[in-house]
Amino acid sequence: MASNAGAEVALDRTSGHPLHGQVAQALRREIHGRSLAAGTVLPSESALCRQFGVARSVVRQALAALVAEGLIRREPGRAPTVAPPVEHRRLVQRSTGLFEQFASTGTTLQTSVLRLAPEAPPPEVATFFGSDDTLVLERLRGVDGEPLAFVRTWLPRARLSGLTAEHLQDASLHRTLVQQFGLHPGRGRNRIRAVGADPVLADALSVSVGSPLLMLEGQGYDQHGQPLEWFTTWHRGEKLVFDVDVTPAGERVHPALPDSAKSAVPPSVVATPPADAASLADVEATLQAALEALRQLRERGGGC
Repeated sequence: MASNAGAEVALDRTSGHPLHGQVAQALRREIHGRSLAAGTVLPSESALCRQFGVARSVVRQALAALVAEGLIRREPGRAPTVAPPVEHRRLVQRSTGLFEQFASTGTTLQTSVLRLAPEAPPPEVATFFGSDDTLVLERLRGVDGEPLAFVRTWLPRARLSGLTAEHLQDASLHRTLVQQFGLHPGRGRNRIRAVGADPVLADALSVSVGSPLLMLEGQGYDQHGQPLEWFTTWHRGEKLVFDVDVTPAGERVHPALPDSAKSAVPPSVVATPPADAASLADVEATLQAALEALRQLRERGGGC
């Protein structure tokens, strides 16, 4: 089905931005804003020339840029169409981190360390660790130069003497903990929530303020049952899908968490059900709750 776009679009011919870049940006906004949905056939080059008031060479440069970004598809003899959005997948009930999960699929996950410093944590995090002597680690993770997730992790400072930002640049935190400190991530609990991007997250993830994000929060223990990490990861909801493996009812998934962990975990949408409730209905209810919250955020105007 062809796009309904046809109204003439005024370009700023006095700015320093090239016309083909402005045309590409206008089409990019329509694609990201869902005005041009996946599979939509774009107007012909001549129609786009009339719409933007530019020469055919300008339109062709703009379309070439969108093809390179993977936003549209062009095949010989066919009109260009809007490409399906790229979705990355994450198994939320695994203790392995995002880096390892992406590496297993051949996807390179880039990591920039934004902050690593001693800092007293929020009360619930201090309760989890039994101390306020913690490090806060903030990272931005992306694929092909596009931001995908913002991660804030609290770590026990006394057990990680010598940890530096250089250890974690474009690297796995969990692998570093194993190789540098002999600490192997073990059991824990993860929760999913749908939230709106605040100004800090919106700037970091290149989305609009209020855009819907999928937030994964969890606590993890090491191989000795000692608290190892408390993390919160905000993911761009249109870029990442959470997968949950389903286990038959009655089959144990995880050992029971220590009482100290249970008291530190606030009520929320739980992505990994307790061992006595790991049925298909429980998993579906969990994901439906997160998706409904995400839908409500979108309806309140949080476009991506």
